Amino acid sequence: MSVSIVLILLAVLLITGLPVALAMGVSGAVGLYMFGGWPILQGILKTTPLSTANSYEIITIPMFILMAEFVIISGVANDLFRAATVWVGRLRGGVAMATALAGAGFGAISGSSTAAAATLASTSIPAMLKEGYDPKLAGGVVAISGTLSMLIPPSIALILYGIIADIPVSALLVGGVLPGILVTATIMLTIAFLVWHDPSAAPKGQAYSMAQKFGSLKRVGPVLILFFAVTGTIYSGIATPTEAAGIGAFCAMLIAAWERKLTIANSWLALRSAAQTTCMILFIILGAHVFGYYFTLTRVTNDLADWVGALEASRWVILAVILFGYLILGFFMDQIAILILTVPVVLPLVYQLGFDPVWFGVLIVVTAEVGMVTPPMGMNVFVVARYTRRPLGELFRGVMPHVWAHLIVIALLAAFPAIILWLPSTMQ
Repeated sequence: MSVSIVLILLAVLLITGLPVALAMGVSGAVGLYMFGGWPILQGILKTTPLSTANSYEIITIPMFILMAEFVIISGVANDLFRAATVWVGRLRGGVAMATALAGAGFGAISGSSTAAAATLASTSIPAMLKEGYDPKLAGGVVAISGTLSMLIPPSIALILYGIIADIPVSALLVGGVLPGILVTATIMLTIAFLVWHDPSAAPKGQAYSMAQKFGSLKRVGPVLILFFAVTGTIYSGIATPTEAAGIGAFCAMLIAAWERKLTIANSWLALRSAAQTTCMILFIILGAHVFGYYFTLTRVTNDLADWVGALEASRWVILAVILFGYLILGFFMDQIAILILTVPVVLPLVYQLGFDPVWFGVLIVVTAEVGMVTPPMGMNVFVVARYTRRPLGELFRGVMPHVWAHLIVIALLAAFPAIILWLPSTMQ
């Protein structure tokens, strides 16, 4: 009975617009008080803040966020888009495909999906509209391309999953590489299909010489440096994810300085923004820990795992139900909050069903990408709408073909786990 009350209270607080961190913290505190009274609640509230922030892996989050802020300052993202446009811009829909490639490149040097969407919105959408692209197509491509930062390392979502699930973060980050390439290719193929179906949605672009194409690669150098400084050092075993995050932030700062963009004012803005985002994430983790302690003490997770284990349904059917639940939650909640709230509950089921936790982590992050662009929340769509002043309805319609394509990718990743697990298995 108390579990039902706590869950209803959580739902009510979320519906009324209370921040996710407070909603989980308040409902969890009420549940703990109902379970053991003030002594248990007081003990957990005294120890949880320190235990939340005392994890060594947590340092990875502010470092990667700071790296993204320095990347934005340096203007490297604009160079990525221009270089990609030179290589594929000649094709019909080529500038849109260049947006997807730039999104993948930005994802390789930033773990922030909303930062990627904002950067791409300010650079690629004006270029596409100037060339006569359908605004619906342009906005949809930018919104979905921004989600690649959730998957391609360094990924804040994968890092959080690794911390919560207590599995190697390095394996998760490397496991996101091939799915990231697959998702990028899927976005580009979806664009090709859309412009084939409706040629008026996108014109043919300008042709460039091979000298211009290879000349554009000079501006991609900083991206490659950052990619190898982070993912390369993790894959080779030279650095742990935490150490790689520090190396990446330092290299991004040097790139901003090389581009003469590292002023005192810009540095202060980058540090402040990174601190604010980190505090928001830590606050969500704190609230989720309070809520999770209640679930642990009441054995809800164990009872749920036992109940699922007793079902006669196929484990693949149960997996499909779990992924469908993530899709539904993504309509209403922030993806980081979803991971923190659900992973402690769902992971025991994953182990009981015999699935690999690294594979499952990458799979649910790809599923969470869909939630970033679907109504009514669709965080990336709101970001693009704010930067472009385009109607939300138009942008949501533009992104829906990519949502259906993403569902096909999710099915492929579920059917062929080696797409995720092969690269981590080759790590040093």
